Amino acid sequence: MERRWTVLAVCCLSLFLVGLDTTIVNVGLPAIGAGLGLGTHGLEWTVDAYTLAFAGLLVSSGALADRFGRRRVFRLGLVVFGGASAVCALAPDAGVLVAARVAQGAGASMLSPVALAIVVNVMTDARERARAIGVWAAVFGVSMAAGPLAGGALVAAAGWRSVFWINVPVVAAALVLTALVVPESRAERPRRLDGLGQALLALVAGGAVAVLIEGPRVGWGSPAALAGYGVVAVAAVALGRVETRRDEPLIDPRLFRRPSFAAAVAGAVAVFAALGATLLLNTLYLQHARGLSPLATGLVTLPMALAATVCAPLSGVLTGRHGPRPPLLLAGAFLTAGGLPLARLGDDTDIRLIALAYLLIGIGFGFANAPITNTAVGGLPRARAGVAGGITSTARQLGAAVGVAVAGGLVTGAPTARLAEATRPAWLLVAGCGLVVLLVAVVSSVDGQQRPQLHDRDGDPAPVKA
Repeated sequence: MERRWTVLAVCCLSLFLVGLDTTIVNVGLPAIGAGLGLGTHGLEWTVDAYTLAFAGLLVSSGALADRFGRRRVFRLGLVVFGGASAVCALAPDAGVLVAARVAQGAGASMLSPVALAIVVNVMTDARERARAIGVWAAVFGVSMAAGPLAGGALVAAAGWRSVFWINVPVVAAALVLTALVVPESRAERPRRLDGLGQALLALVAGGAVAVLIEGPRVGWGSPAALAGYGVVAVAAVALGRVETRRDEPLIDPRLFRRPSFAAAVAGAVAVFAALGATLLLNTLYLQHARGLSPLATGLVTLPMALAATVCAPLSGVLTGRHGPRPPLLLAGAFLTAGGLPLARLGDDTDIRLIALAYLLIGIGFGFANAPITNTAVGGLPRARAGVAGGITSTARQLGAAVGVAVAGGLVTGAPTARLAEATRPAWLLVAGCGLVVLLVAVVSSVDGQQRPQLHDRDGDPAPVKA
């Protein structure tokens, strides 16, 4: 038993790094911008390059691990992530930093889903597995919420490059522990690789975020922007057609016939768009408009981190006992309540009010993840639940990228004196994301009464649960 929980600890260590790097960089953005001469749109790419690579490769990395060995791919992910972190820390200019962030995201995609598959394979007892997944979810929530505080402390103590250097010794320790305690495993029936679907997904996601980031700079009606719209639209149509015709698609379009699944994906995008926008706006406003240090900025977000840490396990308990609707209602209500007060943000807004708004957003974030996952995979056979979970995880990261891109676009070019005013539409966006989550709660409840029958890969009817 001790060995199984040691394997969980090693996998959770890697997951903590993945989640931490999704948010830790945000608080160091002003320092990175000053050090490398980056404006707002360049800083957006610093965040989204990692998130897009992570999101776009999640499902394919899981399929590679099932086919070639989970420990093998997990160790490769650690090497890529650690090496890319070192390059980020040494980056002499913005181009190298963004490229290294892409490599970091690629490495992260080999860690998160693969480590979960390792844990599920090792934990053969159903109760132990449930406990392990609960620990897993809590670690990911804590890592993302703790990123701004950890980043603020590191930037204050040793500069922005330390945000990346901190990964290297942790990765080295994880590599040693993986070699000692993590067993090799493969899927009995590995999924086929879908190279064309992967390329089209990357084009759709990357193109959409690129248009959102670069649009304010090049002009929304410019030839470059119009070409971007066309490329994204054509790639999206092609992706739908290609995936519909495959027996084992990267993204199964049939899953979206279930209203609750489609709603869960929308909810995942909304929750993480709100989080991504919040973290970016927090950093730019508090450090540029209010003149706070990176450490002080991280401390202001501490209520959000604590709330997410406390509410994540409570959400799991609520979901298990009463279904996804109650925690989704709480998540949507708190996200909306946190975003609305900041829609009137000014240069002299009381920091205590800002911290309270972050507390409410943290509560909403903490309550959201467990019921969204439950809504996505509920009623599916095991053969398809993994694919559904992978799509939902991808949607979370894409949501974060979109949130950063939209929020950054709204404040790009705003002078410091008008930065607070420029953020107001983005805070309305955060509140709107809360309303989307409330809608997901309604759809998940209604869809639970009557779901279309699905079939697994063997043609057997999927279990239908009310």
